[in-house]
Amino acid sequence: MGKGRSVSGLARQMLRVMQPMARELVTGAWEGCRGADLLLTGGSGVFGGRPLAARLGIPLVQAYVQPSPPTPTGAFPCALMPPPPFRLGSRLNRLTHALAEQAFRRTSGTATERALAELVGPSPPTSGRRRRPAKRYPVLYGFSTHVVPRPTDWDESVHVTGYWFLEGSADWHPPDELAAFLTSGPPPVYVGFGSMGALESGDTAGIVLEALRLAGQRGVVLTGAGEGIRHKTPDNILAVGTVPHDWLFPRVAAVVHHGGAGTTAAGLRAGVPSVLVPVFADQPFWGRRVADLGVGPEPIPHCRLAAERLARAIGLAVSDEPMRRRAAELGRAIRAEDGVSRAVRLVPSLTQAAG
Repeated sequence: MGKGRSVSGLARQMLRVMQPMARELVTGAWEGCRGADLLLTGGSGVFGGRPLAARLGIPLVQAYVQPSPPTPTGAFPCALMPPPPFRLGSRLNRLTHALAEQAFRRTSGTATERALAELVGPSPPTSGRRRRPAKRYPVLYGFSTHVVPRPTDWDESVHVTGYWFLEGSADWHPPDELAAFLTSGPPPVYVGFGSMGALESGDTAGIVLEALRLAGQRGVVLTGAGEGIRHKTPDNILAVGTVPHDWLFPRVAAVVHHGGAGTTAAGLRAGVPSVLVPVFADQPFWGRRVADLGVGPEPIPHCRLAAERLARAIGLAVSDEPMRRRAAELGRAIRAEDGVSRAVRLVPSLTQAAG
């Protein structure tokens, strides 16, 4: 690997980026957590949360919306690393988790330790020359076992609760233009890339519009902050701003998106096929899961996005009846879960275990 492409090189680059921000973040966290009974944290913050919880003397519970490095498994590669070009065996799968954890520890954990030392002084010295084994903190996972089966090599500290959906407001009503469009013809295809902002690019917007034309589908296209696409859409495509996924997705024929954990969950719960166009991080992992479950076509990496390829995927998603039945069945199973309530019920016992 060249410079910066190894795990250690990546960790050094991330540390240089995070260190200037760490002092401000740690100062806010320190003030916000003082007097707390529990620190609940996720993402890369869990490695920064460990020294923070230790200094404050409070329990730590980890919470994630995708399989993460602190719970290595031989069942699949780490969801936060670039997907391998071929299927790995159990040992190599576990190695990907170890490499990712090393990178996160050396960035967020190290940056937090340095910022804490500047803020409240150095950490207390540990007695004895032998290094104590790393403490295992309880983990809550906010996804469904119908989507990611619980690996058999996870221990009792890991809990998969089901998705943590934030329900939309009952007072929300669609704009008149959107309500009229949905009832003016067959269910359209939703296309949106969320925080990726890809439709603000003229090239990507053009690919999406051409793909919908080639597939012969009506479309609801999320524009985000970009306005250029609004002036290019034909009558069978409606460009919209933010619309709640839990309201819109059950009303469309298929959803095309970047594969973020939250958007993937919303599409699967709606019970319609998903076409994923992943960019980075955990998005390729969810694209692989959707395809393996048979509830969507093979993912299309954003770097390989082309109108013809996207049109074929959309055509398959709206016309493949077995795929549509599987998507509907999975949606019913997910809607029967209540991940938020289960997580809330688990927190008291996890707090004791983490203390």
